Amino acid sequence: MEEAQIREKLKDKKRVIIKIGSSSLMHSETGKLNLSKVEKLIRELVDLKNTGKDVALVSSGAIAVGRTALGMSEKPDSVCKMQACASIGQARLMMTYQKIFAEYNQITGQILMTKYTILNPAARENARNTFEELFSLGIIPVVNENDTVSTYEIHFGDNDSLSALVTSLTEGDLLILLSDIDGLYTDDPHVNKDAKLISFIPEVTDEFSDMAKESSSSNVGTGGMSAKLSAARIATMAGADMVIANGEDVSVISRIVAGENVGTLFAGRRDNLFNIEDYVARTMEGHLSAEDLKKIGHNNL
Repeated sequence: MEEAQIREKLKDKKRVIIKIGSSSLMHSETGKLNLSKVEKLIRELVDLKNTGKDVALVSSGAIAVGRTALGMSEKPDSVCKMQACASIGQARLMMTYQKIFAEYNQITGQILMTKYTILNPAARENARNTFEELFSLGIIPVVNENDTVSTYEIHFGDNDSLSALVTSLTEGDLLILLSDIDGLYTDDPHVNKDAKLISFIPEVTDEFSDMAKESSSSNVGTGGMSAKLSAARIATMAGADMVIANGEDVSVISRIVAGENVGTLFAGRRDNLFNIEDYVARTMEGHLSAEDLKKIGHNNL
């Protein structure tokens, strides 16, 4: 199917997952939460839901909000400090989301996940059932990684991958990654003015993965383009289309769903052999012992 045809069909998607990164939520000058943008983001989400779609938000920002509350000007230099910041920041961030969602008469619920949630069959099924119940009740879930208890996510994880896992887990049919860049380029546009934006990727091949570089220059974000390509592999193999777009103006969400040619579109190519549990286990191989895997109920490595 051609790009124009796929873009046109985006307006018919029924379950949309939106991920926003820390750098898109914070003022670049101070690292503090950009309340005006958060309000606009929530208005976009509620308006999208009002069209009859299921909507979920995967939000970064807990560590950044926490460190600001503690007066830290730089990223924490230890896992313990990161987890402490996440503990403080997650509560503050969720309080902000709850308050602004309420102004639009929209109920939201919080879901904290780790990759262990996917690996453990009972936890995975419980998470899936929770999402389904929230959607059936008309609630917009706000999802984040549970950084306060999981060092794996802080060291090796990112909310790009988490949003793709949520998309797969909930059988979402569109994933939108809001970033500080317009999409996937032929090279890092921050250093190469001749880099070209790639509008459409029918399949995530090694050629495109080689283009992705860990180029996040933000002081608050963690996810580079390599993480977004990894997310694209998960989402598209699960059958969802995915778009990377610039989150500077969050109205880009409605433009994407309307079928406009913005960002980089990755076409969904459902792989019937794709198994979310085994995929996550392979990405964590080398970081988990056999005993760890046995404890969480995963024995398929």
